[in-house]
Amino acid sequence: MNAIVALCHFCELHGPRTLFCTEVLHSPLPQGAGSGDISGQNEQAEEEEGGIQMSSRIRSHSPAEGASADSSSPGPKKSDMCEASGEICGCRSLAGGHPGYVSHDKETSIKYVSHQHPNHPQLFSIVRQACVRSLSCEVCPGREGPIFFGDEQHGFVFSHTFFIKDSLARGFQRWYSIITIMMDRIYLINSWPFLLGKIRGIIDELQGKALKVFEAEQFGCPQRAQRMNTAFTPFLHQRNGNAARSLTSLTNDENLWACLHTSFAWLLKACGSRLTEKLLEGAPTEDTLVQMEKLADLKEESEGWDGSEEEEKPSSQPDVVEGQELSKSSPETSLVPDCNSWNVAHRRLSVFRSLRHMRQVLGASAFRMLAWHVLMGNQVIWKAQDVDLVQSAFDVLRTMLPIGCVRIIPYSEQYEEAYRCNFLGLSPHVQIPPHILASEFAVLVEVRAASRPSLYPTLFDDEQSLNKYEFLVTSGSPVAADRVGPTILNKIEAALTNQNLSVDVVDQCLVCLKEEWMNKVKVLFKFTKVDSRPKEDTQKLLSILGAAEEDNVKLLKFWMTGLSKTYKSHLMSTVRSPTSSECRN
Repeated sequence: MNAIVALCHFCELHGPRTLFCTEVLHSPLPQGAGSGDISGQNEQAEEEEGGIQMSSRIRSHSPAEGASADSSSPGPKKSDMCEASGEICGCRSLAGGHPGYVSHDKETSIKYVSHQHPNHPQLFSIVRQACVRSLSCEVCPGREGPIFFGDEQHGFVFSHTFFIKDSLARGFQRWYSIITIMMDRIYLINSWPFLLGKIRGIIDELQGKALKVFEAEQFGCPQRAQRMNTAFTPFLHQRNGNAARSLTSLTNDENLWACLHTSFAWLLKACGSRLTEKLLEGAPTEDTLVQMEKLADLKEESEGWDGSEEEEKPSSQPDVVEGQELSKSSPETSLVPDCNSWNVAHRRLSVFRSLRHMRQVLGASAFRMLAWHVLMGNQVIWKAQDVDLVQSAFDVLRTMLPIGCVRIIPYSEQYEEAYRCNFLGLSPHVQIPPHILASEFAVLVEVRAASRPSLYPTLFDDEQSLNKYEFLVTSGSPVAADRVGPTILNKIEAALTNQNLSVDVVDQCLVCLKEEWMNKVKVLFKFTKVDSRPKEDTQKLLSILGAAEEDNVKLLKFWMTGLSKTYKSHLMSTVRSPTSSECRN
């Protein structure tokens, strides 16, 4: 993350001052940044934590220290520092000659460098201005808490001001702030909850350490009574050198700056990795909306189980095949798992690898009949002993349909009606009603033992399982060979027969085709269900959409059932609200 985290302090003599800052370096260290790293140096304390290697050997000097700094140096001169007797003052963090700190991120080759001030003049100016604003004009009510400010030129700042107890300070407390500076306003705003929680934790730790020191000093030598005796003496003239104490002295922690460097470096790394950019090429698809709705329904249903039905839940979910669980549950519960966890629980023993594979196994004519029934929304029944075979077939066939149109019972010991599922897996001994076998709205695929050892060429070296099967596809209304069929089916077959297209490319073609026809479904839904146009206008619309044929019309009507509730309710509200407002006028 391209940002700077800094600790700032309001000095009673010089005003706002930067105490300590950590910046990100994506390139090699600047000139002079590694001069302290020599082979004969034994003061190399390195520590690895979370993939970050820490070292205290960055720079041999810094302009902020006043050593070898000319008039053009961005850092404040030594004369600008508070003169405290015998120790580092409140305006300084690291002693003169301290090399600073650096952490090496081995994963990304990024360095996190900490010192009192940034080495780059432009960064120094940005941090300096943010420091002044965070401790002067840009404060929240009560002077403690987070605030956001900034602009495109000087960057955007997340600032959290706080007080540290000091028995020798005016009002027994000193004012500090931790600021995060970034040029990306949206990223910084989205990181607000994360930064607030982590920075608040750092502040609580600092305040806790300082409070212990404050209470110990007050117990040994109370300052309030002593100040009452000198109430009429100007406070600033009565200050001694110890009044300008450093944060290290206030917290009684000699390793304070090393700990702050570790915290700031981790904050920059974690904040940069928690949010990633994702390219969105438009509004969410209908499949995404349907998945979100089913997840919400599943969550709501699971919350209902936690109450009075908690004791009944184990008995209603026996340890049997998934299809049996679905067949015994309600229709609503059978719709959820197939869309949410079907692809996640991928079977390693899947037999059908793709639509192209299935077409080569079943044959062109049998596959066309099966695909036609799938696209039309008719019930597809597979009878087989091998559960993995049936489930892999459904995994492949469902890719031709929108998620909202898919209702699967993977395997059952009894026939289920078509209103419950359009994909049904059955055991071989299950009897199917005669009217279903003769119906034009159902197709049956029977998987039988093969009479010959090899019925088709093996497509994969590691695949021999289909050699023992033969597939019989029957229906009460077989698709004639000369029938045109729906347009999308012809395009799918053209993609499957094109050997120049890989399986991944064919999958993307399916996604594009489904989106194309779902857009036609949306237009037809608005035209017929929302606007209530007459049939003559609907026929004209279908001609314009290139879907006037009978099979295309049936397909559009079936796919209309797969539209998400979110889209339907949004369309109803946006279309009807202007009409209602016009009536009021």
